Amino acid sequence: MPEPKKVLAVLEDLFFTVKINETAKRAGLAITFVKSELDVLEQAKLDPALIIVDLNFQGVDPLNLIRKLKADEHTSRINLVGYLSHVQGELKQQAQEAGCDMVLARSAFSQNLPQILKRHASS
Repeated sequence: MPEPKKVLAVLEDLFFTVKINETAKRAGLAITFVKSELDVLEQAKLDPALIIVDLNFQGVDPLNLIRKLKADEHTSRINLVGYLSHVQGELKQQAQEAGCDMVLARSAFSQNLPQILKRHASS
């Protein structure tokens, strides 16, 4: 049986950690939670199918992290999904400009998480 595809998640929020973990298991994906920029950049070299970023996570500079991932030839093709508060329009635009492939409000991210993970499990 092939090894499950990997997903990296950059966040600290317990609610989303549990939700992402349970949803990834159901989608047949292996998930790794990372809390530092160095860990993200190291783990990204292992070719995950997707990187999820809490754009409000204080442990890293999310916009800088997105720029670094998109600038590196080894990680530039990894799909990045960011989520944030629905009132943070400016941050959403900055994340998209930095190279985040999809930026969703927390509620939409939560609602669409099963489809997002299923899509990356089969890609």
